[in-house]
Amino acid sequence: MRILADQNMPLVDEYFSGFGEITRFDGRSLNAEQLIDVDVLLTRSITQVNDVLLSKANKLKFVGTATIGTDHIDQTYLTKNDIFFTNAPGCNSVAVAEYVISSLYALAQEDDFLVQDKVVGIIGVGNIGSILNTKLTALGITTLLCDPLNQSNNQEYLTFDQVVHQADVISLHVPLIKDGQYKTKHMFNEVVLQALKDNVILINASRGDVIDNQALLKQMQTGKALSLVLDVWENEPNILVELMDYVRFASVHIAGHTLEGKARGTQMLYQALCLENNQEPKYQLSDFLPQPVIANIKLNNNFSNQDIRALVHSIYDVRSDHGLISNQLMIKGFDFLRKNYPARREFSAVSISSSNKLQTKQLAQLGFEIYNEEK
Repeated sequence: MRILADQNMPLVDEYFSGFGEITRFDGRSLNAEQLIDVDVLLTRSITQVNDVLLSKANKLKFVGTATIGTDHIDQTYLTKNDIFFTNAPGCNSVAVAEYVISSLYALAQEDDFLVQDKVVGIIGVGNIGSILNTKLTALGITTLLCDPLNQSNNQEYLTFDQVVHQADVISLHVPLIKDGQYKTKHMFNEVVLQALKDNVILINASRGDVIDNQALLKQMQTGKALSLVLDVWENEPNILVELMDYVRFASVHIAGHTLEGKARGTQMLYQALCLENNQEPKYQLSDFLPQPVIANIKLNNNFSNQDIRALVHSIYDVRSDHGLISNQLMIKGFDFLRKNYPARREFSAVSISSSNKLQTKQLAQLGFEIYNEEK
């Protein structure tokens, strides 16, 4: 097989070398000529896979995107041309949820509040929203759930308007849908942004177009009191730079970019290709992930809920990413920073030892591994 893979996708050689020849490509500049005689295309969200790109793909039989979202893929075209398609739902769900938690703790530290005193509205209760809800509940945080795409009569779910008016924190986790009944593009438009309570924390780690960035800038310029955490932006990589002046924590679309999250996406595509070729998968994630710098932590008996912030930030502090984009965006550019994003681990990379069973149960629900020193 000839395999064409995004240059920023990790562990492609480790997983796919047994299938054939691997060639890497720049996700923003892939062209139709590069697809000639290619059997497998492995891509990410920055590449538009459509009839134009695939016009010369004479042998293509498999397209995989190492992302949850599929708005960059013309699935109708793939189906018509008998090209198998798969994505990686849930691959970076844990990473995005932990990005949100790190952001909340950073704001709590800087603004002197307890995270347990905030009501968090989760808009979108799919893979990411569900995991975030589990982790926040483990921390004793009240959540309000809203899923605009879920039309069931789930009594746990509130309406969009209820969450917008009641939540102290709103975290967005919906896919980008540009039109139709369940449109999410500009879900947060000028009218909705005006309706938000003062001092609401608004976090977007889904798709940039879910918030009308121009409308948001206008609201902030007129004195709207919002604490903004933006990982995604409209028109990436050519983002609305003026908006950054009003953002508490900004980053370059990397909320899901843990080593585990990115590698999990590659693994899911590998497993799908194995299945398509009637092969048994040979490899799993643990075969390739490096040992973390901090692998084991022993907690003393005086460890309390107030110390969880320090534990979370010992693994990942969102403020490091804000400093990166603030200092380097205009010099190196959005795509360069995203491509060269430093290695980051998930909570699960760290094993916790504690004699307090309730404490270890809480930390396990938050995502940390638990080990017993006596073993």
